[in-house]
Amino acid sequence: MIQGSNILGYERPLVIRISFATCIVVTVCLPLLGLITCVSISSLFHFEDATGTHCQVPNYLPSISASISLSPECHIWRFCIGLHSAPRLLVAFTYFRFYKSRFAARSSESALSCLNLTFSIFENLGLLLLTYVSSNETYFVHKEGFVLFIVSSLIYMLITCRLWRSIKKYSLSPEDAKSHLWKVRFLLLNVCFCAFAGFFYWKHNMYCESGSYTFFALFEYLVVFSNMAFHLTAVWDFKSREVVVISSFEDKDF
Repeated sequence: MIQGSNILGYERPLVIRISFATCIVVTVCLPLLGLITCVSISSLFHFEDATGTHCQVPNYLPSISASISLSPECHIWRFCIGLHSAPRLLVAFTYFRFYKSRFAARSSESALSCLNLTFSIFENLGLLLLTYVSSNETYFVHKEGFVLFIVSSLIYMLITCRLWRSIKKYSLSPEDAKSHLWKVRFLLLNVCFCAFAGFFYWKHNMYCESGSYTFFALFEYLVVFSNMAFHLTAVWDFKSREVVVISSFEDKDF
């Protein structure tokens, strides 16, 4: 919604209001659509390059790292992640202010909210690092960015579930209970998918079995999808809030 007017030479500020829930959905959908697009293009047009490994055994799905390292896939992925990073930080700081308003300054939850913000920023930085430094360019840096993203996201989700357990305990809102329940579910799914992805990655490198890397790629997708679903629960937490952009104008004399 856009508001603004001009009365007797005085131009009121232009006010743009956007539903915060809409902002969250768009923020999550950008990497989701980017990933689906990159994997699809890699599978259709760069299948051999995207699925080839040092083991030289048949694989049927490209890993995320392989998909976002090729061209034009890397440009699509970088565009989506770059565009989503600023709103992602906005959501992180909004959660931080939300927790600070809910918990006493000296409580353990208040300290956890600071850690929550820290690991949310680390998660975003890890995602940016693995995005803009591809595995084809500098594998070590790309790998460290991936590790930072995974570890930070798991800790962030764990702390978030702990904070929402406290919120649910003292809240009468069914939305808060639903948000906590689905956060816990997506956290557990994410942990399981990470474990399976790690197992098949180890199995592929250790035994070079046909199909092991395919299962690794599949569970890698599921890790990312469950992470996105976890962040999407913010729609329930901030459904009544708005993002307001105000542009001020100087007075005009006639």
